Amino acid sequence: MNAPVAHAAALPLRLVGVGKEYRLYDSPRARLKALLTGRALHRSHWALQDVSLELARGQCLGVVGHNGAGKSTLLKLICGTLQPSQGRVERSGRVTAILELGAGFHPDFTGRQNLYFGGSLIGISHPQMAELEASVLAFAEIGEAIDRPVKTYSSGMVVRLAFALVTALEPDLLIIDEALAVGDQHFQKKCIERIQSFRDHGCTILFCSHSPYHVRHLCDVALWLDHGRMMEFGSTEAVLGAYEKHSRLLGGERAETAAAPLPYERGPDSALILSCDIADLGDGDPPTLHSPDLVATITVRGKGAERPNIGFMIEQERGVGITSLATHEEDAAPTEVEPGVWRSTLTFPDLPLHSGDYVISVFLFDETGLVTYDLWFQFKVIRIVSPTLMPGLVRLPHRWS
Repeated sequence: MNAPVAHAAALPLRLVGVGKEYRLYDSPRARLKALLTGRALHRSHWALQDVSLELARGQCLGVVGHNGAGKSTLLKLICGTLQPSQGRVERSGRVTAILELGAGFHPDFTGRQNLYFGGSLIGISHPQMAELEASVLAFAEIGEAIDRPVKTYSSGMVVRLAFALVTALEPDLLIIDEALAVGDQHFQKKCIERIQSFRDHGCTILFCSHSPYHVRHLCDVALWLDHGRMMEFGSTEAVLGAYEKHSRLLGGERAETAAAPLPYERGPDSALILSCDIADLGDGDPPTLHSPDLVATITVRGKGAERPNIGFMIEQERGVGITSLATHEEDAAPTEVEPGVWRSTLTFPDLPLHSGDYVISVFLFDETGLVTYDLWFQFKVIRIVSPTLMPGLVRLPHRWS
């Protein structure tokens, strides 16, 4: 069940039979009575049970599961903010956690004072912080606001400063809960590049996310938790396949491919999707595709001189995924039609879908395919009328003999 790893002596993280129990009492009086009498008057809730895994240097683990599955509890146990009720957590080297950024800042302190205060909480001494201060401020890009009280900051400024602080020193183990990055598009890209550079230098990463797209692109192995128990642990694609099948069987609760609100602030120069034109659509509601081919022409505005990437997804109307494609996955670069404006035309010849209503989504990525600049999620429904009389969803290539 476990993915192969290096010898235990080199492991930055090892969990052996880890569990976390919460004791629930009906009232404060019942808690006090149990304390005084030694009688068990509680109900046990196990947020996590019997979790064992090992990660080697440079591995990236994606943790998936529905809300309440135990993901946050696992991360807190690994960080050391919670202690396990059973089992043991073994860590080696410096651990950095990107969790609730800015939660430890004092609102009445200036940004500069919070750097030293917050730094001391994560193991950065005053002399170390003095050496790191210039690079942290350069990364955070909040300018003269550094000497104003944090209570005057926007939420974006707080998390920019917090991210720059917690990543000021390169960790041996990096823990990321949900958000890959913060701030505007420019800062989001800087954050992901810093995380990637940590990984390139051998940092081990735990990435907890509801985005299978990012788990697939970042992670070597994956862990699926459900009600505190390990359901699958191994190669990313195998684990995500099992998890997504389970989600569908639960009644259509879908994992977000990138459909959550974008995590950054949009500005006037932000990269964005300009249009998606689908040829030969009728005027109905939903419009019917009159051609045997599906031809989509997507136009976007990029960011500076960077060449962006474009993604396209087709789903059945009730959310069953049919296909998702992206230019960076197939070396199909968009064409620059005017300065900063890019275009790709995607053609599905003789579209093999059976009759039904289908939902279209379009995505705009950066040059790496990791930063989602913009998305038009489920923005258009189209109807397809197929000549086949046989039931099914898609006509697969085949032959009779």
